[in-house]
Order: sequence, then structure tokens, then C-alpha cells
Amino acid sequence: MATEIAAPVTEELEAPIEEIIAQVIAAPQQRESRDSRSSGDTIEKVVHINRCAKVVKGGRRFSFSALVVVGDQQGKVGWGFGKANEVADAIKKATESSKKNMATYNITNGTIPHETIGDHGGGYLMLKPASPGTGIIAGGAARAVLECVGVKDVIGKSLGSSNHANIVKATLHALSTLRLPDEILRARGRERKPKAL
Repeated sequence: MATEIAAPVTEELEAPIEEIIAQVIAAPQQRESRDSRSSGDTIEKVVHINRCAKVVKGGRRFSFSALVVVGDQQGKVGWGFGKANEVADAIKKATESSKKNMATYNITNGTIPHETIGDHGGGYLMLKPASPGTGIIAGGAARAVLECVGVKDVIGKSLGSSNHANIVKATLHALSTLRLPDEILRARGRERKPKAL
């Protein structure tokens, strides 16, 4: 038996390095488009899908509920809840409901004007403004709401229940308590002084 010695591999890569880098950069964008869909000027994010089983004579019947957040990334956001026998129908119902519930919130320069705490049921959420480049440091449901409303830099911490619906509502409550500096000065009967150059 003759032993064959493998020749060193000196073949060029099939794809140039620029194409490989472009594919790596495009991968997170493709992953993000799976979770969120944009229709016109609004984006929708599916926060949670729950499967419920009803036991009947012939076996189990499954139904689904979906929690969806919709926003225009310009300060408007709404949430909706939908139930149906199919996932797609539940998401569609939740999306329609969330578009009816949209409200406007105060955001400044991609962050929030001041620290705030929101609560709903057992869910408590603290939000703090952050400097540019920080990103959204918040988990799950709170992140979806903050991305849809258009906040780019914020620090959030959930302090209570981890129920998705309660966190969404607590986040919206926290955003509703935000006031711009001009509003606060007007309430105090003062005006903002122009900055000296």
C-alpha cells in the first residue's frame, strides 16, 4: 500500500473577504426584521405569544394570544392584545388594537428628559436618561416599547413582576409621567433663560 501525502491547500477563498464582511454585517438586520415588521411609518414588535390548551373529548384544542407594541419612533406608541385559534390571526388582532390605542409621549434628543418610575399591577419599572451611544439597556417587553416610541439611549430596570403585559403597561405609565423642562418652568411661572454664547 502506497501512502499518499496530502498536498498543502493553497486554493483561494471562493468569496472575496468584502462579500463575507457584508454578509456578517447584514445578519443582525435580518434577525431584527424577523421580530419586528414595519408598515408605512410605523413598526410593530411582537412582545409575547402565549399558547393555551383546552382539553375536550377528542383531545386538546389550542388557542393563541399575542401581545404587540406598535410605534412610529417619533414619540407615538400603543399596545394591543389579541386572541385567536391561529398565531397569525392573534397577531393581526393585537396589531389592529394597538393602532387604536396609540398615544404621544415626551422624548428629547433620543432619550427621556428625567428619571421616572412607572407601575401597573405588580410590575414596577425604573427609567433613567442616558448619554448618546449608551443604547437601550432594558429587557424584553420594556425594550420593545422603548424602541417603538423612538428612545435611543436609556437605562431601565424592572423592579417587580416579570409579567409581559404588566411590564408593557408599567413602561407606558413611566413614559406618561415624563414632562419637558419648558412645561415644568411654565408650571412654576418662570421662563427658560437663553444660553450665553
